[in-house]
Amino acid sequence: MDILGMMPSFGGFLGTLVAFVVALSVIVAIHEYGHYIVGRWCGIHAEVFSLGFGPVIYSRVDKRGTVWQVAALPFGGYVKFLGDADAASGKDGETISQLSEAERKRTMHGADLWRRSAAVAAGPVFNFILSILVFTGIFLFSGTTTDDPVIGEVKPHPGQEELFEPGDRLLSVAGVETPDLAAFYTAAREADPAPSVSYEVERDGDRLSFDSVFPFPPVIDQLQPKSAAMDGGLEVGDVITSVDGQAVYALSEVQELAQSSEGAPLALEVWRDGETLQKTLTPRQRDLPTGDGFETRWLIGFSGGAFFEPPRVTLGAGEALLGGLNQTWFIATSSLSGMWHMITGAISSCNIQGPIGIAQTSGDMASQGVMEFIWFIAVLSTAVGLLNLFPIPVLDGGHLVFHAYEAVMGKPPSDKALNFMMMGGLTLLLSLMVFALSNDLFCP
Repeated sequence: MDILGMMPSFGGFLGTLVAFVVALSVIVAIHEYGHYIVGRWCGIHAEVFSLGFGPVIYSRVDKRGTVWQVAALPFGGYVKFLGDADAASGKDGETISQLSEAERKRTMHGADLWRRSAAVAAGPVFNFILSILVFTGIFLFSGTTTDDPVIGEVKPHPGQEELFEPGDRLLSVAGVETPDLAAFYTAAREADPAPSVSYEVERDGDRLSFDSVFPFPPVIDQLQPKSAAMDGGLEVGDVITSVDGQAVYALSEVQELAQSSEGAPLALEVWRDGETLQKTLTPRQRDLPTGDGFETRWLIGFSGGAFFEPPRVTLGAGEALLGGLNQTWFIATSSLSGMWHMITGAISSCNIQGPIGIAQTSGDMASQGVMEFIWFIAVLSTAVGLLNLFPIPVLDGGHLVFHAYEAVMGKPPSDKALNFMMMGGLTLLLSLMVFALSNDLFCP
């Protein structure tokens, strides 16, 4: 039984909150463990490892003297090293002054520069490692499709008679030969939307011809979080049969009608397991990456594909790892590109989400299944790792900038300058959080 998929059944708010706390706790635990374990390897003593803030509800002390604790507010965490004044690794000058030279070497402020830098960088690095491992595991589990135009499983569709069978090889679509899957996709994209299209298949050595549904029908394969489709109650497997009374046969038709609506409500007729439903959804404006920038479109918020699922084959460990690396790199570079386009005004700043938006996305992804939720955790882990590398005092990236200054100048910034910059960084970070929260409340 898919427990995550049951979340909406006991309350949308509760399900969203649980999903958010689970996702954030996993990511924070990995991030802080990176700081802790690399710091320990480098001889820096951790006094406290805390998952959450506020009142402590559970704690224990390990043989190294580190307090491991779970606090009541599960919206973050920290590692407090020896010599730290607070969770942000501010310097506790009074405590450090009372330590011996050997003990100072075990503090975040007295250890060798490379050791401190390694411990600081380890948090974001562990976030990236988590993403890579999760994506690699998913690729190993789900495999990949071959380039053969072979039918694995046919998606349910009201106009889909039981003509195709698993193992059928597609020979042509609408009169265009399809020697491989890429050729099938090209032929499908170029075909004019119609109630039915001619197909030729090879089955057990025989060549069969018949008409069936359009190759890219308006079938929902995946729902986008925080979308009109998700909020409007559409589900994976739904088939959109008409928009504003106009029959639709291709996914591209729904996309074009949503774009031309410019945000006006659309009346959808939806087929679901033999039942016809009526839905009214209002497309939302979204900025989509195009490879060389972003494109702003009106979207209902779902993705689809071919009328069938191709067979999948197992990936080797090396191929899966390469896929995990590429996926993590894509998310990081796309995020940086999006931020740059927001700064330059090319796309809306509403793309920045705050805690409410991230929580809602967590719940939406969890409601679609365990695999989708795990995928989301990996995506969010990359984002958290990237954010922490920004050169803002208080964040890991800011500490690394201070370390770079120390490496060049031969001494760290003065305590007064550090305190000033830390307060400035904290102010900037809080301002960004308030701005992101306002997006959650006021952006569609």
